[in-house]
Amino acid sequence: MQDQLQAMIDAGRDTPLARFTLGELLHKNGDDETALVHLAAAVEQDPQYSAAWRLYGRVLLETGQTDAAIDTLTRGIEIAQQRGDNQAAKEMQVFLKRARRAS
Repeated sequence: MQDQLQAMIDAGRDTPLARFTLGELLHKNGDDETALVHLAAAVEQDPQYSAAWRLYGRVLLETGQTDAAIDTLTRGIEIAQQRGDNQAAKEMQVFLKRARRAS
């Protein structure tokens, strides 16, 4: 599926969902560096995509990029709350607490 998503993006059918899904798969397979590229693209393409903000912040935190994780999660929480996505906001608040403890 990774290859199919990458081919779709390379062919110009680049969507936030494709970027998010590819980032999620790459993260699960241990390629966090490339996952971050795709997750950043997902939130850039759709700044209201709270699930992408959540995963982006989480991967930043897990890779030790604490300051970037704090910024990303703070923005993601604001967006999730504006959209009424309370579950994503709660999850990001947990990650944000961990990031602040780690900084």
